[in-house]
Amino acid sequence: MPKNKGKGGKNRKRGKNEADDEKRELVFKEDGQEYAQVLRMLGNGRCEAMCIDGPKRLCHIRGKMHKKVWIAAGDIILVGLRDYQDDKADVILKYMPDEARLLKAYGELSENVRLNEGVGSLEDGNEGAADDYLEFEDEDIDKI
Repeated sequence: MPKNKGKGGKNRKRGKNEADDEKRELVFKEDGQEYAQVLRMLGNGRCEAMCIDGPKRLCHIRGKMHKKVWIAAGDIILVGLRDYQDDKADVILKYMPDEARLLKAYGELSENVRLNEGVGSLEDGNEGAADDYLEFEDEDIDKI
């Protein structure tokens, strides 16, 4: 039988999350980069994101972030645009919720971006989504 020469297994790797607590400097977009909001996760290190400049793009999560930074639907991310494929991009950075609020306050994100709301926040058809509830009168309840 082989000797265990390593320092541990999967659980040791999973437990490392050193730099999450610290405040980091806010990173703004540069040339060839764009802000986006994740619409849905697709699996295999990919997600579908609505970019602030308009189109939906298929985004690939880079290896440095893969299994270390968890991205969910509704998160604000910074993507690197590809010169040769306009419909695809690479996830460079995930913004924490307080960083996303700062970006919106600085005017980097447009006003139609809704933070902390999950899937479909950027789509134009969802403006009245908050009003999708039914109100019952007392007579309706008595009939039931």
